[in-house]
Amino acid sequence: MTLRRNLDAFRGGAAAVDAERIKANLGRVDARIAAACERVGRERNSVTLVAVTKSVDLDEVRTLHHLGIRDFGENRVVELVRKAADLTDLTLTFHMIGHLQRNKVKDLLPHSQIVHSLESEKLARVLSRRAESVDLSVDVLIEVNVAGEEQKYGVSAPSAAALAEKVVALPRLQLRGLMTMCPIVRHPEHARPYFVKLRELADDLSANLPIGSMTDLSMGMTQDYEIAVEEGATMLRIGSALFASS
Repeated sequence: MTLRRNLDAFRGGAAAVDAERIKANLGRVDARIAAACERVGRERNSVTLVAVTKSVDLDEVRTLHHLGIRDFGENRVVELVRKAADLTDLTLTFHMIGHLQRNKVKDLLPHSQIVHSLESEKLARVLSRRAESVDLSVDVLIEVNVAGEEQKYGVSAPSAAALAEKVVALPRLQLRGLMTMCPIVRHPEHARPYFVKLRELADDLSANLPIGSMTDLSMGMTQDYEIAVEEGATMLRIGSALFASS
């Protein structure tokens, strides 16, 4: 990705320092993504960087937009809706990447049309009904708890196939693939087995699903995104690496 240089709106004072910091951080992240792609023979454009903007202000989102980022992830519906409403002058795609309660779906749509954290048939049905009522199509990924951590959301790997079959039968939902949150590990390499498991699960599921249902893998965050790229991630959810002060 070629980073855009049109940061004139952010020149001067503290804002300029922040813009240059974010630009430098993005450059480092993008270079590492590109290097990981090269190591395994992938094209750089096969990976989408989703900038996670939890606790990030609007000026920083605008800075990333000026640098060419169009995909932004939020963990909470209220923050996603607020940012979407305040940034209507920009062309952005907001990804819902956190736990989604059924009673928040009405607020979420139409501000986001891609949900990474689908984990139940009940939520899928609510999303489908709401999407139909506002005449939208919503892309969804099934969240899989590949590590089996009790404190994490997501379906178990053995339960993913049944949920996928339910999702593809619902109107207004387009199943795109799987998402996982890797456990916190001491070394990025220790995350690899979890990413391999998600990729293999997607390969297994694709045999019995419509073409295109398992094209995306949302996996990899600041601590382990290079390993995730090497194992097939198509969407990286990266926050602190983009906004860190050093």
